[in-house]
Amino acid sequence: MKKLVASAALVAAALVSTAAMAADPVSYDYPVYKDYVPPYVPPVDEGLKGSFYLRGSVGGNAAWAPEVNHPSQTPSLFSIDRFGWGYSAGIGAGFETGDGLRFDVTVDHLHNDGMSTVITGAGPVALGRHDLHLRSTIALANVYYDFGLGDMGLSAAGGAFGYVGGGAGVAFNRMGNVEPGATTATNWGGNTSLAAAGMVGVGYDFGSIVADLGYRGIYMNRLENTTAPNPYSIDHALIHELRATVRYRF
Repeated sequence: MKKLVASAALVAAALVSTAAMAADPVSYDYPVYKDYVPPYVPPVDEGLKGSFYLRGSVGGNAAWAPEVNHPSQTPSLFSIDRFGWGYSAGIGAGFETGDGLRFDVTVDHLHNDGMSTVITGAGPVALGRHDLHLRSTIALANVYYDFGLGDMGLSAAGGAFGYVGGGAGVAFNRMGNVEPGATTATNWGGNTSLAAAGMVGVGYDFGSIVADLGYRGIYMNRLENTTAPNPYSIDHALIHELRATVRYRF
């Protein structure tokens, strides 16, 4: 009987002790609660999200303008009725932010021959068809926005993308004139003009290398040759380019 009572007393004491711990678990000064210090997690250094890049481009072009002005001829304005054709090549450097925007500066050499008009009327200019040979160095500051093409991938993360852009700068122009009956351009002269550009295209991001194919339209407010025996000018010239570009990130 004494053993039974002793056993019952031990069970009761155990139940009371368990209930007390459940009611106030932190009242016991266990080291596991008192001295616990969470591990230190250093802040993440995001660094520079974007990247710098170098670029190179080659392309073909077509040039056109509404008319040429020969002040010494009567009449003095002559409609341009043929496109000039040529090529361009250029280099540049820029920075992309990593969220679609990128900026660069480019310098291109443009070569175009054959923009043409027929001179009529009275004056010192030889009558007949005249062809323009144009050589320009075009320096532009540009901004672009790249966007992913749906499930085909995202720019700056691999895959296909599209882009739109615009630029502004200057063009350093030289031009010569092929007169009726001649085969080479003579009377070379030139000017410096404002230039602006609009771009659109598609490309593929391979990681360090990015390739794209796009259209660039260049506007030159004025082409002018004041050193020729019969000076002339061309306003609102348009250059249409189809260009292939490769960018290298570093």
